[in-house]
Amino acid sequence: MKTKFTIRAAGAVLVPLMMLGTSAALADPDHGDLPNFGQVGDVTHIDQVIEVDMGEMYFDPDRYTFERGETVKFLLVNNGRAVHEFAIGTEETHNAHEQEMKAMLRSGMMTTRVLRHDRMLEAGMMHVDANARLLEPDESSELVWTFSGDQDELTIACNVPGHRAAGMEAVVTIGEEHSG
Repeated sequence: MKTKFTIRAAGAVLVPLMMLGTSAALADPDHGDLPNFGQVGDVTHIDQVIEVDMGEMYFDPDRYTFERGETVKFLLVNNGRAVHEFAIGTEETHNAHEQEMKAMLRSGMMTTRVLRHDRMLEAGMMHVDANARLLEPDESSELVWTFSGDQDELTIACNVPGHRAAGMEAVVTIGEEHSG
């Protein structure tokens, strides 16, 4: 009984943080040392809204061009039969995150089709990264991001083991300063 209360209490704290788009990265405490590739966007100042279809080894659209400083709201829908992730990052960040995802899969925190949030919570590895959303089949979510970092090119990738290697990534090009 105490375990259920603890899980509910932790969920009561974590879920509102996730809804606010917090920059807390609870899956790995070392996320603070990442390259500067942007930040959580201000939901009251969105320059562009993009619907993204995720499915078996694809993102649609699979190419994006933004101005530096532009804030984008991504409306994400997993229309596939497997768990998929939408993660904005660099090659370095995707490689590191993919290792975390492999550990989550090996330890039973997720399967190819189901996320086991209770097991993630017990292990202290909630997938609450500001730059990513992990979705079960038929789930949807939003991600608001400001492309304000130092990078001129980023990748959106699914870091579920094997998915990025199978081509589930999209190219992001960042151009001149946003005038808005």
